[in-house]
Amino acid sequence: MTGTGFTVRAQAVISEIQNADEWGLSAAAFDLPPAGNLPESAEAQAADEIKLDLAILQYARSARGGRLSPSRISKLLAQKPHILDPKTVLIEIVASPAPDGYLRSLHPKQEQFELLRQALLKARAESQARGKKPTNERDTQLLIINMERWRWMPTELGSYYVWDNIPEFVARVVKHDKTIYVEKIIVGQAKYPTSIFSAEMRSVVFNPEWTVPETIIREDLKPALQQGGFFGGPSTAILAEHGLKVSYAGHPVDADSVDWANANIWQYTFTQAPGPDNVLGALKFNFPNKHAIYMHDTVQPELFAETKRTLSHGCIRLHEPDRLAALLLAEDKGWSAQQVKTMLTGNNSVVMLNRPVPVHLTYFTAVVDEQGNVQAFADVYGLDNKMGLALFGRALKIDAPPLEPDPQGGQQRSGWRSAEGTGSLIDSISGLFGN
Repeated sequence: MTGTGFTVRAQAVISEIQNADEWGLSAAAFDLPPAGNLPESAEAQAADEIKLDLAILQYARSARGGRLSPSRISKLLAQKPHILDPKTVLIEIVASPAPDGYLRSLHPKQEQFELLRQALLKARAESQARGKKPTNERDTQLLIINMERWRWMPTELGSYYVWDNIPEFVARVVKHDKTIYVEKIIVGQAKYPTSIFSAEMRSVVFNPEWTVPETIIREDLKPALQQGGFFGGPSTAILAEHGLKVSYAGHPVDADSVDWANANIWQYTFTQAPGPDNVLGALKFNFPNKHAIYMHDTVQPELFAETKRTLSHGCIRLHEPDRLAALLLAEDKGWSAQQVKTMLTGNNSVVMLNRPVPVHLTYFTAVVDEQGNVQAFADVYGLDNKMGLALFGRALKIDAPPLEPDPQGGQQRSGWRSAEGTGSLIDSISGLFGN
């Protein structure tokens, strides 16, 4: 601010913030001084400059994902946007030769974010051509919601990473921005949803042992052991049915010798040995996290024929996981496919990766394909509604097109047929136990 009003640089910043709608933000959310203001006093000049500074800081925070708190939208969203320190923003924008360009640089640089942004600009242009109000259209709202999710992602995804997109039921491996692997996945049921976060894969386990998690102990083992349940016979029948061994303080115990009606079940560990009936199958991919989620094989490959694959207890089941193991270990260790096959026929073993591989579990209900088409997926956990309420002031049921199975086994559009009634009771329990 000078005695003759805002400088050219300041006017460029004001103009850029006024274009916030083009980046999936809301220009109306920023309290800007008029670019042509001519304050009559030093106090009025200072007030205008402070107002502009505050707008800059708010814009920088919003561009980096600080408009909404992921954890307040849902406890499933275990993401922390990388918000810049306000002092850093002011120092950097002053030093920048193009302060408006500096503001634009704060938005996500991932290709998908820019593709969604271009789709948003196109949708708004088409809406305006039809004489409609584009800000009220659901297609633009879906794009904005998913652009916001990109602001919550790590600023760097990695040169080689695994990407599991929950609503799409698809896993990918991306190398130098090119997708080199696509496969179907099964994700958590609505009751046991898969959390959204990023972590580092550190090991591949061949022929894994399975330790029963707390949720399954509480909801399945405890009632069956203490009350007998609907399995018939002795209360330990559920253990025999699934080949579960019991240990106490690290030592094996005879399950039939325990008074389960009065025992503290949390002092016991339940494990299933490696083998053809192990619910984790032949492979497990570990990326340590507080949610106890991992990727693994399954003894129920028939479930991949379902179109709605919200069928697990939270972990991610992978179709043909040997392909992923071969890809990861060839990249990390130079292994051949035959080496992987040999490991699969051997004993339980853990192969540590030399270089951890980033794993990103995401919730994108809109993805732009290589042809520039927006692929929409079902809001399986109802998070679009919650974000619609936070961003647009009311919960909006965003209807996506009906789902049709992809004959190539890849992406699928939203909507689904029911997966209920698949298999027998024991099959269902085995699937539930698959975590």
